[in-house]
Amino acid sequence: MEVYDGLADGGPGLPTAAGLSDAVRARPALAGRLTAAGLPLVPWGRTEAFARLTGRPWRPRELRYESKSAAHGLFARILAGGGHPRIVLPAQWRADNRRAAARRLAARAEAGESTVLKSEHGVGGSGTTVVTPGRVRAAGGARAVLRALPRGPLLVEEYVAGPTEPGAPRDLTYDGFVDGSGRVHEVGGAVMDVAGTGYRGATVGPGVVPAWAEKPLLAFGEAVGRELAAAGYRGWFDVDFVADGAGRLAPTETNLRLTGPSVAFMVAARLDALRGAGHLVRIVDRVELGARLPEAPLDELCETLARRCAELGAVFLPAIPTGAFDPAPWLGVFVAAHSREVLDAAGAVVRAEALAVGAAFTEGQRSEASDPSEPPEPPEPPTTSEPAQSSSSSKSKGDGGFRVT
Repeated sequence: MEVYDGLADGGPGLPTAAGLSDAVRARPALAGRLTAAGLPLVPWGRTEAFARLTGRPWRPRELRYESKSAAHGLFARILAGGGHPRIVLPAQWRADNRRAAARRLAARAEAGESTVLKSEHGVGGSGTTVVTPGRVRAAGGARAVLRALPRGPLLVEEYVAGPTEPGAPRDLTYDGFVDGSGRVHEVGGAVMDVAGTGYRGATVGPGVVPAWAEKPLLAFGEAVGRELAAAGYRGWFDVDFVADGAGRLAPTETNLRLTGPSVAFMVAARLDALRGAGHLVRIVDRVELGARLPEAPLDELCETLARRCAELGAVFLPAIPTGAFDPAPWLGVFVAAHSREVLDAAGAVVRAEALAVGAAFTEGQRSEASDPSEPPEPPEPPTTSEPAQSSSSSKSKGDGGFRVT
């Protein structure tokens, strides 16, 4: 494995706003390694800078279905062609400004109907909120609700009520890939963990998507992929759905980029190759820590979590270590297992240990500070070749890592 550091800092001669693709282009040897290998080079999302890196023409129109209203129109055209009886599309109206949105929202609230308000673009649920008639009344009217939202345009969408059965999946997603020739490859379906309208993680693997939903989800996701390919798009994409209370799926948006669940699919594929087929993989974006952890205690925590999960027959991997020293510290993780029971047990262990080790670290700091018999050692001055850095910045710049054996 080759590791290249410092790319996030740009490079000599690059503007301060230069991104990762331009930083790679500024290193011809590295750019050559990536583009001359004869393998697909998949970005997190397609940009003009990535087009320059790969030598591919930049056609922004290929990304037009990132717009939620454009995606809604695409879904409607697919459904008009028939063949998807278990897919239902919620009605959607465009409001050019908050006043128009308030009129539509007030009318729906008066009729006792909940509403979803969306911005044209957003990631991870940002720019999306659910407004119930009760919330409109409590705020003193629709205009008061909308004051906290962008001026417009806004999308006003029919709210789809979810399943009433406890534990029934509500938020699902299809992931696929359009290769260079325009062929659509199915990656799979996943169940997402969504709080309110905010994405928090996902679970992938055999049997995760309910049996009634699997075929409709895969068929409609593939149909969307074919339309994206016909529009010129190449790369990873997903289609997000909500389940209603009548055994149907409602598509809500498509994302033309790698998404949160995409990494879980990749981890599952690698674990299947290493440890046998059939892994369930859960990515949890935020596991709360009981204290801010510098690099060394965080490494110890990850070693502990890996050992505890292995005792259960599960696998632990850190996913996002850079939040461990935030004011409200957290850690993104993967857990994997061959059964739902072991997966759930491993997830519970990870959450409990994360809080307990954080609390122990805080207590240890207090004990050291209160012991007058052991004066603290003076810190060593930084050398000129290795300037002092905080642990959080060294993690974000790629100086830390982990090994999978």
